[in-house]
Amino acid sequence: MKRYVLFVIALIVTAVYLFPLYWMYITVFKSAAEMFQYPPTFWPQHGESHIWQVFTERGMGKFLWNSFIIACGTTAVTVFVGTGAAYALASVQNRWTAFAIFAVLVLQALPSSLMVTPIFTAFKGLGLLETPRLAVVIAQITKTLPFYIVLCRASFVQIPRELRDAALVDGASPARAFFGVVLPLAVNGILVTAILVFLQSFGEYVYARSLILDDQYQTATVGLSAFIGATKIDWIGIMTYSAVFVTPILIAFMLLQRRIVAGLTAGALK
Repeated sequence: MKRYVLFVIALIVTAVYLFPLYWMYITVFKSAAEMFQYPPTFWPQHGESHIWQVFTERGMGKFLWNSFIIACGTTAVTVFVGTGAAYALASVQNRWTAFAIFAVLVLQALPSSLMVTPIFTAFKGLGLLETPRLAVVIAQITKTLPFYIVLCRASFVQIPRELRDAALVDGASPARAFFGVVLPLAVNGILVTAILVFLQSFGEYVYARSLILDDQYQTATVGLSAFIGATKIDWIGIMTYSAVFVTPILIAFMLLQRRIVAGLTAGALK
């Protein structure tokens, strides 16, 4: 009996959690009048889609492409640099390592709103604002790299040191032991963390809003503000835009949920 009660409670909590998503998706197919109708309708009475309008009139395809480029660039650099840093922090155990881990955690805790002003000033002096997407990638790396190192380090910590030592005894170089023995065992955690970095970068807002001055290079999150005018807010457009933006992220999480959970819990037990 207790099992069924817990199951019902879980269903209720899930329904409450998913209801905003459901409401967003059905609003995409409602008219403006039906959206504000009272009492509200829980299913569109006269279905009409606004998706094509969002792409043609608001340029959502361009914004999504810019977000994709920024996310790919950020993820590539973060994985390339962060994997070596995470392995080094997991392999060497001394007081300097503890200090480095503490510094990484401090960097991760710094909010983007605090960092954006000095970053904007520095990038303006270096001329990086002339390549806005590159500027956002570099700025975003300052936020994703500490996040990646902290999570990825756990994947390396759970790998027994004896495996690497055995490879070194057999004559393998440190680089070969890393790429041939350690890295394949940590690939699941690396993959999951890279996915989280990509999704975080795909939804980046603060740096894109501050560093990109040309609307041609703006990201999808900033493009959402185009629906908010001085005297009018296009709620149907906002819901449609949000539904299109969120759908790929939801699909990615549903397909990779087991890998994500396994990667996030890597290193919890040893």
